[in-house]
Amino acid sequence: MQKRGLTCKEMILSDEFADLIADYDAIEQILEDVDIEYCYHAVDAGYGVATVKRSQVAPISIGYYGYSTIPKLYGLMQAGERVFDASPLAAMGNIRIQNPPLALQGSGVIIGFVDTGINYREDVFRRDDGSTRILSIWDQTIQAGEPPEGFLYGTEYRREDIDRALASGEPESVVPSTDTNGHGTRMASAAAGSLLNQGLTFRGAAPLADIAVVKLKEAKTYLRDYYLIDDRAVAYQENDIMEAVKYLQQMAVAFSRPVVIVIGLGTNMGSHDGTSALDSYLDIVAGRRSRAVVVGGGNEGDKEHHYENFMPGNVEIRVAGPMKGFCAEIWGSLPDAYSVSIRSPGGEVSPVIDFRNGMDRTISFIFERTRIQVGIALVEKDSGDPLIFLRFQDPTPGIWTVTLSASVRRPSGDGRYHIWLPIEAFLEDSVTFLQPSPDVTLTEPANASQVITVSTYDSYTDSWYAPSGRGFTRSGSIKPDLAAPGVGVHTALGETDGSCMAAALSAGCVAQFLEWAVVDGNAFAVESRGTKSFLIQGAQRPEGIRYPDRQWGYGRIDINGTFETLARL
Repeated sequence: MQKRGLTCKEMILSDEFADLIADYDAIEQILEDVDIEYCYHAVDAGYGVATVKRSQVAPISIGYYGYSTIPKLYGLMQAGERVFDASPLAAMGNIRIQNPPLALQGSGVIIGFVDTGINYREDVFRRDDGSTRILSIWDQTIQAGEPPEGFLYGTEYRREDIDRALASGEPESVVPSTDTNGHGTRMASAAAGSLLNQGLTFRGAAPLADIAVVKLKEAKTYLRDYYLIDDRAVAYQENDIMEAVKYLQQMAVAFSRPVVIVIGLGTNMGSHDGTSALDSYLDIVAGRRSRAVVVGGGNEGDKEHHYENFMPGNVEIRVAGPMKGFCAEIWGSLPDAYSVSIRSPGGEVSPVIDFRNGMDRTISFIFERTRIQVGIALVEKDSGDPLIFLRFQDPTPGIWTVTLSASVRRPSGDGRYHIWLPIEAFLEDSVTFLQPSPDVTLTEPANASQVITVSTYDSYTDSWYAPSGRGFTRSGSIKPDLAAPGVGVHTALGETDGSCMAAALSAGCVAQFLEWAVVDGNAFAVESRGTKSFLIQGAQRPEGIRYPDRQWGYGRIDINGTFETLARL
């Protein structure tokens, strides 16, 4: 739906237009009655995106638009020899299941990647005859061709286009999409790469699965500025990720095959209880037959970016050096009402802000250049809990102290609160808590309840990977579900560590299970939750740990163990 001016595609791509996530279709009528340029596009399951001209609406703020309406930004979750080592696959029971008698290699299953794209020319993405194993690439960054049906931007390249490009002397003149970062190519090769025609010198977890890819467009400048993200950081918008998930999950119907969607992205923005727009949409998709969603838990466990305590109290944040700024999110719980004041490194103390009128405030210091914008959601729409959003601009290096206390106007609960700083990749310099908590450090969208969330361990030493995010969720729900190898994983572009690798290998194991369940007809109605339950049944649970555990979830993925469990039923 569009009103005046530029086309919807032009609005979506322009930094002069802001993107707003709307979770109800009624926004179409609301915008129709307002004299502004806008475009409205429905995503799925009641979610939509309104793109509005920034000069005709209020500046981006929590107080005016609400927290969940402003797209959050997500970054890459990776911490790169060509000599292949199958140890991480063997630790998951994957190699054994690839071989007879089950011989499950993901045949008939589609693994979809929401990431930085894919280098389709790599041999690991070709069949024995040289043709591609990639069904399609939706490149959101290229506007020269036709977008997928039902979408408004980017260009879709199908298998026949890619095969034509591979047969050409200049492949990129036919299909110009590429992966300049390499993150998406590493993910795809770990999950589904193969060199079957070269003596299995390389194999992914599901080497016969078909591949589908969405190359995300990078976040608009106005949002990067709003969140004060490092100019060098790779960042993607929540609404573009939702569009990508919609595109991939539709393939289950278009190709009549099961689809595994794997996400190697993450953010510390959000409620960490599974209620954000992306979390909720992933749960909807994960609940549909023949779909599964796999998400890595991120690499924030040792970054000192999470703090948890009870009111009243002082929270100390160390800013290592000069920077343009950072944001912090304080999430409380009902029925508590919160007040906040901030002390600068030079000793200036702001007035106490108690948010009686629910409006955004700005704190300016006399002896500091720093300005702090304070946004408030007394009842954040999705989670239902209080949120205080702090935006530090030009923070003076040193120790900043945030003092939280309860408002005397209302009865108080237990006073618990959580604070998250941005993921490491989004910061220009080190910003950390002096007394951090390593728990509740799973990045979003790993807290979504129906998805398969994996933490990361080192399969070479059977030890925990220190950067891995840890559970549980802010509300105490069990996450992660399982742990998977993510250290020293060999990909088409070299050895890689991180949550993204754990997610990729896990997606391959899920593809093996869906080949057995859906393609072979043993459990054709299974979805993500059912798949997760089967994986939990077969997981390795070493002694000395009480399960479910904040680090290991319900244990280490063992797809061979899953089938051994099925054989005993």
